[in-house]
Amino acid sequence: MRMIAPLLLLASLSACGLQPLYSGGSSGVVAQGLGAIEVAPIPGREGWLVRNALNDRFSEAGTEGSPRYRLDVVLDQQLEGLGLLTDDTIGRERLSLRARYQLVELATGEILVDATAGSDAGIDVVSSEFATIAAEQTAMENLAQDVAGQIQVRLARALREQR
Repeated sequence: MRMIAPLLLLASLSACGLQPLYSGGSSGVVAQGLGAIEVAPIPGREGWLVRNALNDRFSEAGTEGSPRYRLDVVLDQQLEGLGLLTDDTIGRERLSLRARYQLVELATGEILVDATAGSDAGIDVVSSEFATIAAEQTAMENLAQDVAGQIQVRLARALREQR
């Protein structure tokens, strides 16, 4: 009976229409598509972080010579003070990173994906200015990874639907 239950669970999953996103491994449609994306330069330090994170994620899928797609990304970063203390100083900050991105097919110039991604982080403002700046930089690095992950998943879904 213990052996039959997992088999029944697997059978019910196939009936619900779920399909693996990266089926076929590195030779699958999604992995080959992600490996064929060229990320256009993104201005600023946060742009450098996001572009590197995207290139790292896409290179894991493998490359197949010349790119078939170009990814254009425009970032918007905001640092907002929250939580006033009794001496009218800011005790907490919110760092936001938003990305508007487009996946363009190079052969036709057609925009295949036009979407947004974003993430926020909270930062404690402490008496040490150095510690606050270090926290802001670490938060931006984490936000860049998060936004890159969101972009990768959305592009992978779009590439799978294209086949």
